[in-house]
Amino acid sequence: MERVDTPEVLCLGESMAVFVPGEDGPADQVRTWVRDVGGAESNVACALAGLGVPTGWVSAVGDDPFGRAVVAAVAAAGVDVSGVAVDPTRPTGVYIKEANASGSPMRYYRFGSAASDMGPDVLDRVDVAAARLVHLTGITAALSPRCRALIEAVLDRAPRVSFDVNWRPALWDSGAPDVLRGLAARADIVLVGADEAEALWGVSDPADVRELLPEPTTLVVKQGSLGATLIEAGEAVFEPALRVDVVEPVGAGDAFAAGFLAATLAGQSPRRRLRAGHLHAAGALRTQHDVAVPLPGDLVARLLDADATTWATTHVTARGVR
Repeated sequence: MERVDTPEVLCLGESMAVFVPGEDGPADQVRTWVRDVGGAESNVACALAGLGVPTGWVSAVGDDPFGRAVVAAVAAAGVDVSGVAVDPTRPTGVYIKEANASGSPMRYYRFGSAASDMGPDVLDRVDVAAARLVHLTGITAALSPRCRALIEAVLDRAPRVSFDVNWRPALWDSGAPDVLRGLAARADIVLVGADEAEALWGVSDPADVRELLPEPTTLVVKQGSLGATLIEAGEAVFEPALRVDVVEPVGAGDAFAAGFLAATLAGQSPRRRLRAGHLHAAGALRTQHDVAVPLPGDLVARLLDADATTWATTHVTARGVR
């Protein structure tokens, strides 16, 4: 099988058609739904491409209208989709999101999807060893034994891997703590929410998470609205999050990952890397869509190097930033 050219960054994982309420009210009474596209890895890919990082998305979709819609949407964001296979027998996954500011229940319809059948043979057509960075999440590992074997193969071959733990309880029957800890230990860059770490491993303080995961070169513990801590080269740097009027939280972690990874690839300082993550997360928190709406470039540039007081008093609202 012919291999595709390799962009600077590859993001590997499933994306699906997403349906969000098109009107107010309880989900069981909503009659109008809006079709969107979402998936952790393609969210990161779209955000990275928007930041000017040449990025490809590796996945599989069904030979159906939803699959075509997913691929078209990701490609329209500037992402290379030549690593996406079309499965003639399995469908594209779907999920329903009941969007609200405090949290968005998600109902998945993805069992037996095209992406859930991805295995190590994906690497026959995609050269992960040629990428500068490959981004993975724990979601893919939960989809099937073949998907987990694919993750293991990528960790064996890619020169640099970022891994967002992205624990989804609904996708796991058992074994998540050991599996996700084992995969994270083999990655170079690991991102995990403090709440995830607490639920999986019984620790949430960044120092305790680091003790549990000493292997990765870079560890980022996301602490929700408080901020995030980067632990690297024996040093810990905490940067508070921006104050944001939240519309809906899904996708914020992916946006944070994209901002942080882009700044990391650019060789920026720890504080700037964390701020880049927070700034892009703020864009995602302001929308019901899974892919972030970027804040104005001049504002981002100004806040990356703002003094602590300016950063702490910045407020991202639905009408802008003040």
